[in-house]
Amino acid sequence: MSLEAAVHSLDTLKSESMKSITWNGESLILLDQTKLPNQETYIDCTDWRQVAEAIKKLRVRGAPAIGVAAGYGLILAAKEAIASASDEVTQRANFLTFANTLKETRPTAINLAWAIDRIVTNIVFPSDALVTALPLIEAEAKAIDLEDQRLNAAMAKAGATLFEGKKGIRILTHCNAGALATAGLGTALGVVRELHANNQLERVYADETRPLLQGARLTAFELHHDGIPVTLLTDNMAAYVMQQGLIDAVIVGADRITTEGDVANKIGTYGVALAAKAHNIPFYVAAPYSTFDFTLAKGSDIPIEMRSADEVKCFAGTPTAPEGVEVLNPAFDVTPHELVSAIITEEGVLTAPYNKSITDLQKKTAR
Repeated sequence: MSLEAAVHSLDTLKSESMKSITWNGESLILLDQTKLPNQETYIDCTDWRQVAEAIKKLRVRGAPAIGVAAGYGLILAAKEAIASASDEVTQRANFLTFANTLKETRPTAINLAWAIDRIVTNIVFPSDALVTALPLIEAEAKAIDLEDQRLNAAMAKAGATLFEGKKGIRILTHCNAGALATAGLGTALGVVRELHANNQLERVYADETRPLLQGARLTAFELHHDGIPVTLLTDNMAAYVMQQGLIDAVIVGADRITTEGDVANKIGTYGVALAAKAHNIPFYVAAPYSTFDFTLAKGSDIPIEMRSADEVKCFAGTPTAPEGVEVLNPAFDVTPHELVSAIITEEGVLTAPYNKSITDLQKKTAR
């Protein structure tokens, strides 16, 4: 069944409005973020391939959210693998093939591989049979979901400590690191929500985030929906508002963080960090432990996903560039740790030297 054929209208899921991921025991229901802000449409995924396609096509996106979605996708993969053969060896082989295909959909966001490896390593490999592992896979996927919700809440509290005693705070953010990108409050926007709840926030300035406009379509939509003051900017206005004294701090999310504190995030983040440094504005990153890649030290080692040229050459199906023009379309860039003022985690705020504070985080979160 195609993804487009498996759409649920918002009316059938009123209770799940603004919730990006829901497991109902049989299928994974995803808010199709490619349709926002014009439509709130939900997709009923009954096949792991639909989950893989949703991740690849950015119907579900944000590093924590795709990790959670992949966990639930493995339940569907296990069911298919069990039905595909009568012998355990073939079932396991098919399951691992399905799992690896899911993992390859977004190479930069480490949460995706982290969630899949967590289930495969801790649940599937030690089990006697895939059929007996199935309920354990479901339990672990739910645990990853609930864990992300708790981590979001803890990050929000930790991030707010950076602004103690301050009022009228103006935050610039890039891309979407909110409830739509996670299972909970959001990472960067979780901190924003905490500041808003504390009556400390004056306004959020949201970069449009080209070429797919996650800031315009998702962040502005999410904050406006929740009654949080937000002003939308095109990406090339970020330095201007800093120069005009309109920004007190930058808070962004992350898709992968190395042990030295280099941060991969949506393309354009590096430019924002450079502008923040030039204007003496703190640049904060909010991310859970699952976003840290404890196997990589340098940002130059992070694989950067290259996406379709059509995302740059067209907008909403309308060509905006000459036919045949060459396009470079990296989905992410890497901000060096020297430009990062602090990293907000569920275990508190990390500061330089990051190789020490991140090593301490690894010890605390060893699972």
